[in-house]
Amino acid sequence: MLAYWRLTLICWLIYLAVTANFELANLVVGLLIGWVIAAILKPASQSLSLRRLPAALFNLAKYTAWLAVDIIRNGIRVARIVLDPKLPIRPGIIAIPAGMKSELGVALSAHAITVTPGEQVVEIGDDGVMYVHCLDVVTSAAGAEEAQRKRRAMLQRIFE
Repeated sequence: MLAYWRLTLICWLIYLAVTANFELANLVVGLLIGWVIAAILKPASQSLSLRRLPAALFNLAKYTAWLAVDIIRNGIRVARIVLDPKLPIRPGIIAIPAGMKSELGVALSAHAITVTPGEQVVEIGDDGVMYVHCLDVVTSAAGAEEAQRKRRAMLQRIFE
């Protein structure tokens, strides 16, 4: 039960930091939102300890920076494709094994791929394989396994 209240408090504090509104109504709404999120996420028995929090936040910042660079790099690549009069696309679908046991890990990997321009996860199989539609299947297939390996390692550092 303590894990639920801890997660509720963390979500509430994040909500207040994002909204920067400390009126009573907003405090109550933020607390309710935090409680709902905690109820949905159902904190694991192995909750994030305060000793691990700095390392987890540092790894989260590294992951966010890596993802931002990946989004910008692929955004430039897609812009070049779109602006080229010949429109050199080679669309297709590639299979990328998620290599993660938790549904949260697979979902976060799929999210990272989907927010990257030029790639979209269209399905996740029961075996954890993500099927990704790509504008340029040759370029995407060449780096997909390595990118997923890096993504998986970073996510594991955040949640372990």
